[in-house]
Amino acid sequence: MITFTQQSYIFPFMKRFLPLFFFLAALLPVMAGCREGGSKVLLRSNEVLFDTAVAPAAFVAPEAGFTIVASLTLADFDGNAELMSVPGVLAVRLRQHDRTDIAKQNYPAGPMPDGRVPVLEAALTLYPPEGASDMTVGVPLGLLPEPWGKHDLVLQFTGVAWEMYIDGRLVDRDYAFGYPLPFDATALDSDGSVVGGARIFSPCLAARELPASTKEYKEAQYFNPRGHNSWVGDVATIWYKGRYHVFYLLDRRGHQGKFGRGGHYFEHLSTADFKHWTEHEAATPIEHQWETFGTGVPFVWHDSLMVSYGMHTSRLYPYEQTASPREWEHIKQFGFSEVLPFESLEDGIYPSGTTFSVSRDGVSNFEKSRIILHPSENPTIYTDPDGQLCMLANYGSRGTWTASDLRGPWSCISEDFPPGGDCTFIFTWGGWQYIVGGFTNMWKKPVPAPIEDYEDVVAQGLDLYDGLCVPSITQIGDGRYLMAGWVMVNGHWGGPLVVRELLQQADGTIGSRFMPEMMPATGRSRLLARSVGEEGLSAETLCRSFVLTFDVEPAADGHLSLKLGEGFQWDLDAAAGRAQFSSDGSHAKSLREGGAPHCTSEYAIENIRGLDAPFTVRIVVKGEPKWGGSLVDVEIAGRRTMITHRGGLSVDNLSLTPTGLTIKNLRLAPCKE
Repeated sequence: MITFTQQSYIFPFMKRFLPLFFFLAALLPVMAGCREGGSKVLLRSNEVLFDTAVAPAAFVAPEAGFTIVASLTLADFDGNAELMSVPGVLAVRLRQHDRTDIAKQNYPAGPMPDGRVPVLEAALTLYPPEGASDMTVGVPLGLLPEPWGKHDLVLQFTGVAWEMYIDGRLVDRDYAFGYPLPFDATALDSDGSVVGGARIFSPCLAARELPASTKEYKEAQYFNPRGHNSWVGDVATIWYKGRYHVFYLLDRRGHQGKFGRGGHYFEHLSTADFKHWTEHEAATPIEHQWETFGTGVPFVWHDSLMVSYGMHTSRLYPYEQTASPREWEHIKQFGFSEVLPFESLEDGIYPSGTTFSVSRDGVSNFEKSRIILHPSENPTIYTDPDGQLCMLANYGSRGTWTASDLRGPWSCISEDFPPGGDCTFIFTWGGWQYIVGGFTNMWKKPVPAPIEDYEDVVAQGLDLYDGLCVPSITQIGDGRYLMAGWVMVNGHWGGPLVVRELLQQADGTIGSRFMPEMMPATGRSRLLARSVGEEGLSAETLCRSFVLTFDVEPAADGHLSLKLGEGFQWDLDAAAGRAQFSSDGSHAKSLREGGAPHCTSEYAIENIRGLDAPFTVRIVVKGEPKWGGSLVDVEIAGRRTMITHRGGLSVDNLSLTPTGLTIKNLRLAPCKE
């Protein structure tokens, strides 16, 4: 045996060559064509502990909530089985789910190796104002690390939410509207061959968040929150004291939570370098049954980080039971809004309209203001170049409003602007001011010009929409501008998060490119072809997710067609400055032509610049079981991007056919999972 000590003859030899060894080790990934890349979100702990050191309940009063704790011994099964029930109150069951049915719960996100989708579900019968409805939470067993065997089950009704926990981790949640009937705890019936030690506690048990036993990360670009049915919705961003903040409406069930009334709220991510992201606690958690929130924006006032948002209470209660009629009566009488503390509302009237939350530490730890500023349920609050507070009012109101203080009074200075759109976002860049209006609207004007001079950019075919929904634009610390939004998946509201870097032309036209810091991590690339002429090329991809790159030598009438998998292709008409996604190459409409980049996998973009000189195309294909297909994300000449999701698409092969063009250096690099 050799011991490495200062007296060894080998140690001086190794010491001399250690620097060379480490240099070569660092160089190996580069020599192998491997690029680490990637940016990651450190997720919050999803592990909780319930305090069961109290006596089980004899009787359950629904307003106090309740918790059911049990152990399950699961074995592979066919068909359906009821595990626990309280007649007229709840039912817990195992069943086989249709592997093609992605509606609401998206259970096919967790299939078994043989393709079956067994699920564990718990249905609670609630009584909202219009009558009884079953609220169901569940999980596909294929998502559990070890589906068969013993598991701890916790079902909890908090009065605000109906939740399912497996082995101390939240797997599903829906937000309640209404209450179950009161019941005797002895009414709980269970299948003793599967269920053991079932106990009911009321009031519901306190849950304590535990430190994560292991760190869990998710890719930042194309980020999607935990859960088979959870999605990123409308995004609002800001740069504040060296950090980029992303607030997004978390929505489960594709906008069908809370019995179809929404049930969404702002979750929160942030980063200082775009490589390392942090998932914070929710900025605006739902704490009452009457709460469901709409889009807003973060802003800074008196050096404090704030988030404005709307309360969509009219989705839950008749308009007459919300605070909006009182707010509008005050505006009509006095010409400005009234500040309404929540506690000032009479019984049976629920807060609605514009409110805000304030960060206690400038990073996270948000506290709700519990006041109503205005009847708008999708407010955009910002400060103009003169430091004046402004609001673009949407959904439940309209027009441009100003105030000298955040608490108002807010007065309308223009009833007719913005002229359309919803979830509007305003920003200034290089002497131009822009307003982006939700899914399909965009206007611009020179900064000094009056609002009457705003031009409809969409009508000119010069908009920045590239498949992202409700984009939010922010200038970051180094002067760059970023756009963030979400991509619709399978026609449902919500999807993965996408961040772009924006580019501005002298005439104020805005383009976009992939953000270097957020490119996916890839493994070793392989050269598919050094040159591809009009004979074309076909190749297998050999991986679910990859980055494809190639250089293009332009020509006056050049065109190329890239087919990805079955029934999907991307075309670029270099001469016309136009690109499109389609099924078969037939004409797809741009937004100007009446297309819908935000909600279809087939659309076009126009007026692409930089195609008259050699340029590069980069294409990211990302496939995930949760998405039920693949994202296809394209960057053209470093100046325009376009993205789509195609349900059922698995890109296991591709073919590239140029016409009048020459393709060079066609390379494919697999994405690291």
